Amino acid sequence: MRRIFKGPIARSTVNTTGVLLLRLAFQVITLLVVTRMLGSAQFGAYAASAALAILCGSLGTFGTHLILLGEASKDASTRGAILSYALPTTLIVGSILFIPYATLALLLIRHTGISVWVVLALGVAELLLQPLIVLATVEHQAHGRIARSQLLIIMPLGLRMLAAVAVWRIGLNHALVAFAFAYLLAAGLGLAVAARTLPLAWPRMRDWRLARLSELQQSAGYGVLALTALAPGELDKTLAMKLLPLHIAGVYAAGTRVINALTVPVMALLISSTPRLFRENAASAPRATRPSRLFPLLFSLALAYGLLASILLRETASLIALAFGVGYRDLAQVLPWLALAVPAVTLRIAAGAILVTQSRPWIRAGFEVSGIAVLAISAMALAPGRPIAGMPLALACAEWMMAIVGWGLVWRGNQT
Repeated sequence: MRRIFKGPIARSTVNTTGVLLLRLAFQVITLLVVTRMLGSAQFGAYAASAALAILCGSLGTFGTHLILLGEASKDASTRGAILSYALPTTLIVGSILFIPYATLALLLIRHTGISVWVVLALGVAELLLQPLIVLATVEHQAHGRIARSQLLIIMPLGLRMLAAVAVWRIGLNHALVAFAFAYLLAAGLGLAVAARTLPLAWPRMRDWRLARLSELQQSAGYGVLALTALAPGELDKTLAMKLLPLHIAGVYAAGTRVINALTVPVMALLISSTPRLFRENAASAPRATRPSRLFPLLFSLALAYGLLASILLRETASLIALAFGVGYRDLAQVLPWLALAVPAVTLRIAAGAILVTQSRPWIRAGFEVSGIAVLAISAMALAPGRPIAGMPLALACAEWMMAIVGWGLVWRGNQT
């Protein structure tokens, strides 16, 4: 245990936490600026559209980024063979998904006054450009360059923050449209820089090929779990827009972004642990070297941090609401209810990360799909009659169910 705390995972976690804290700063500043720029009602509609784009974009690589991460963690020479079909797969899947995304998003915003250009810009950024950035960053992650991979991920966030501040200070009439195109430009610049940082260039287009059926079957499970992993944290904002008054939906969306920010240290630990977990769970690894000792440690850290973050969120709810401005005063009532879900969120993402490295993507996807069903049913039952507490309680029900089931599956898999 002492070696684990002093070993490469601990060092990488500290470095990665520093990078992710920078990411947190970018996200918090952007969130505060955009919420003040748009107001709670328009922010709720924007957040729902962005959540839908992020949700669809999670399928963009069709799981090939996790195939690349797992295989390159064990043998760096495999990256070219995987990228030769991962790159075209990502572009094809992203283009196909753009149609249902745009259709649903336009239906979602039809009575909100948000421009169609906002939907299109968000879609291109999240469905086409961001998945390509992910492919670049997992190469660095596979070789232990965790902090560098996260710097590349947060670069578009930093550019987006600068754009949000600029649009807000200039006071443009169509501020959201300007911000959406800046969002798209930030993703494009981030992709260009990420591709330039790779030790080896990506395969040229003439070396690309369509994925074989066996390769698609292998990556499909990882693609689905990328979707299901994000769905509980993004789908709720879309549900909130339909089930709650637009103002309260915007307040709720802002509150869930605060929860996302609080999970940064746990995400750093899991990102840093993933390459080792992949190597030690490899089929060729002797049973004695497999990381059973890491599981209790990851569980304890995720639970302890989640409880601490939950208490902190409850105690500082009024101060957080004050930072968002007068239009978000209801946030002080929403955040204590959202705090109930925080320990479950940290436990759920830890269990999900471990199941991926155990090559059990469909099992992880299964319990997360169940959580999505619980979220939808609970939201429809609780939200209409309880505007402040309903959606947070629905989220807590779903997250705790997934946390309990997920860790049950981890322990069971470690004993077989």
